Amino acid sequence: MAWDLDGDRPIYIQLVEILQNKIVAGEYRPGERLPSVRDLAAEAGVNPNTMQRAFSNLEQMGLIVTMRTNGRTVADNPGVVETRGKELADAEVEQFFRKMEELGYKREEALELAKQKISGGDKNE
Repeated sequence: MAWDLDGDRPIYIQLVEILQNKIVAGEYRPGERLPSVRDLAAEAGVNPNTMQRAFSNLEQMGLIVTMRTNGRTVADNPGVVETRGKELADAEVEQFFRKMEELGYKREEALELAKQKISGGDKNE
């Protein structure tokens, strides 16, 4: 797992983003046990308290649950994970359109450029 952390934003927020993306992408599946706070903190090169804070945020979001005898697992509710995935995707699409509008493109024009790129018909190459 790549832990590409930068100093511009709080580390725990970046950890939340990385872990929720891994959950949404299916790297950690519903009901699956997560590695321990200490193990993930060591892997990411962060303080265990920082990783614990990220886990607490993920739990508040409903993406993970704490089991007294079994550590933490991804919420065994695919609907929650799917909903979060759609929210993240919607935010990325909106960010794309905002950036394209800053460049002077209307949404329809930006969408057409994206379609051209997907089909390999990029006229600027």
